[in-house]
Amino acid sequence: MRTIRIHVDHQPLTVGSSLALPAQAAEHVARVLRLGAGDPLVLFNGDGHDYAATITEAGKRQVSVAIGERTAVASESPLPLVLAQAVARGEKMDLIVQKATELGVSAIVPVLTERSEVRLDADRAAKRLAHWQAVIASACEQSGRAVLPSIVPPQPLSAWLDRLAGGALRLALLPDGSCRPRELTPTSDGALLVVGPEGGLGERDVAALLAHGFHGLQLGPRILRTETAGLAALAALQALHGDL
Repeated sequence: MRTIRIHVDHQPLTVGSSLALPAQAAEHVARVLRLGAGDPLVLFNGDGHDYAATITEAGKRQVSVAIGERTAVASESPLPLVLAQAVARGEKMDLIVQKATELGVSAIVPVLTERSEVRLDADRAAKRLAHWQAVIASACEQSGRAVLPSIVPPQPLSAWLDRLAGGALRLALLPDGSCRPRELTPTSDGALLVVGPEGGLGERDVAALLAHGFHGLQLGPRILRTETAGLAALAALQALHGDL
């Protein structure tokens, strides 16, 4: 039987207590999944644990649950990975956010680069951020993660670079990169991976990345699309140095 996992954002979960699910989660449980009183499900709020729960009431406007056992979830990669992805057009970005979450990234940074075709004003950027956060929560529900990777508002690549600190291995996907995933030795701080937009990283982007200590990473002789390249690199890094 499939385990139904539901993310409850910003909700404290206490063993032995009762909880009314947030409106969006309640609608999903009652109207989409068609669950009713007595049905089991699993709740998580991002604290690294799953909470077994049983539905006690399932009405049109409210779903209440009784919270049972608390279980630690060991699904986080031992390799911290941050994906700095140039914002892609349309549903491509949703796909990247979803699959990067499934592949175990610890953080996603949407960046705007020299050749980025996507332009976001403050209002659109806020809406996209909220949408991506929902994509992350859904991907965690499906993949069994109990810690949600963080995601920040879209920002210029240069602004993100200027704030960088720490000792993580710094990588940028470049067609003429000099290193391959198997040749890398990530530090205990993991790795930062920068992926350009549909048109690739521009000369100013590359110069800025090199000035900030990034190494060019190459995945092979074929040129991959932006929605493929980062995911392939993440999978390779996880397989060679993480938990795949």
